[in-house]
Amino acid sequence: MAGQQVLVVGLGQFGMALARALSAHGEEVIAVDRNPDRVQLAAGFAAEAVAMDAMDEGEFARLRPGARDLCVCAIGDESREASIIVTAMMRQMGARRIVARATDELHERILHLVGAHEVLNPERVVGERLAARLSSRGLLDVVPLGEDLEITEIEVPEAARGRTLAELALPRRHRLTVLAVRHNGPGGQGRVRLPEADMKLADGDVLIVVGEVGRAARFTEGF
Repeated sequence: MAGQQVLVVGLGQFGMALARALSAHGEEVIAVDRNPDRVQLAAGFAAEAVAMDAMDEGEFARLRPGARDLCVCAIGDESREASIIVTAMMRQMGARRIVARATDELHERILHLVGAHEVLNPERVVGERLAARLSSRGLLDVVPLGEDLEITEIEVPEAARGRTLAELALPRRHRLTVLAVRHNGPGGQGRVRLPEADMKLADGDVLIVVGEVGRAARFTEGF
């Protein structure tokens, strides 16, 4: 099955990493930046790499944003004005789905107003994930799901080792749903398995759970 056509405008550190990862996942990426060195680098993995000033409406229209499955405005700190204008043009040209990068809350609100369907702030997301992991014993990673839920990787507490998922009763006692278990102990070799009630946890195992924000941290701290 052919991948989505994804237009990525802005090949700074974030945009380049995103374009590279999307290409690795089989998406057809059209990478755009006004810096020819960045475009040359993106040409090594993108389906198409274009050097242009995306604020030139006539030139930008040639990229046909309305024909793409996804349009990403990844322009960052170098030009707020450019990110706002390019996002607005994507919407005016009929883009089906627009994801835009913001640098602060005001920028985020403006991007929504001019037509972005989704706005993200990579620095804030990374900071929040790192803070959650560093401030809670036993948390290996935290991925927000909107404002209320998060997916968390938890190192199995010592007191839980040798017990089954049924005995821990995480949904009832801690309002955490186990999505998967990664076995890192002897013979586990990082194998990920779907949870089963009689699955016995061992030293080195990792639980991948979903729950309300803070639930996983309270479980690891109070177990």
